[in-house]
Amino acid sequence: MALHVTVPELLRMKRDGRRIVAVTAYDFTFARLFDQAGVDVLLVGDSLGMVIQGQETTLPVTLDQMIYHTSAVVRGSSNALVVCDMPFGVCHGPPSVVMDAAVRVFKESGCHAVKLEGGERMVETIRFLTKHHIPVLAHVGLTPQSVHAFGGFKVQGRGELEASRVMEDALAVAEAGAFAVILEGIPTPLAAAITKNLEVPTIGIGAGPECDGQVLVSYDLLGLFEGIRPRFVKHYLEGGQGVRDAVSRFALEVRTGIFPGPEHGFDS
Repeated sequence: MALHVTVPELLRMKRDGRRIVAVTAYDFTFARLFDQAGVDVLLVGDSLGMVIQGQETTLPVTLDQMIYHTSAVVRGSSNALVVCDMPFGVCHGPPSVVMDAAVRVFKESGCHAVKLEGGERMVETIRFLTKHHIPVLAHVGLTPQSVHAFGGFKVQGRGELEASRVMEDALAVAEAGAFAVILEGIPTPLAAAITKNLEVPTIGIGAGPECDGQVLVSYDLLGLFEGIRPRFVKHYLEGGQGVRDAVSRFALEVRTGIFPGPEHGFDS
């Protein structure tokens, strides 16, 4: 597999003012379609817990499940940088333990980077991983793995003290070696200030237009997930209704004997 989008390329994109396009992917078929559409980064997010498994949060997702889905995405991609989300619990041990998990992810899935949620508390781990040549995408602001600590999926960084905390988190993970930082669920002015202060790219989700790139959950982008719909989500396709319509037509044709027709059968 020829990798065209690399970590150094993302850094060049920030310097050149080219916006980074990232989308979540969880399987071979969608990964191939997104890759063919020219997406720069395919993030295998632990959001699969909600949009694939039907969980209320991302917390139940396991490392084995992340490896399984990431390996499928890698097989479907030939150009994008594939990033595997490290699930809840995996990143809370000593850096050497997180390193062992990251090595498993790389060996068994074939991905190109891992994502870690958390700010200053993740600095030691990020520094350890990047020292051993494991590329890390950091994630600060609204971090879904901290949903219970936050009291829900709430915007972070409002008010001077909170904004200062998020800014310090972003600066800390970048200094520790993260090649990019996802900014989720923070006020637009704060995201703009962080983007200006970081040498590495910022990728926003619910963080306004001033980030160096944007990411959306693919099932939100395609209008397939009909659960939580944050205000920052834009449907580029009403996929859910399209799927229902297609399957309803199939069911009708089966029940009325229209499908399969003669053209769908084989001669003796």
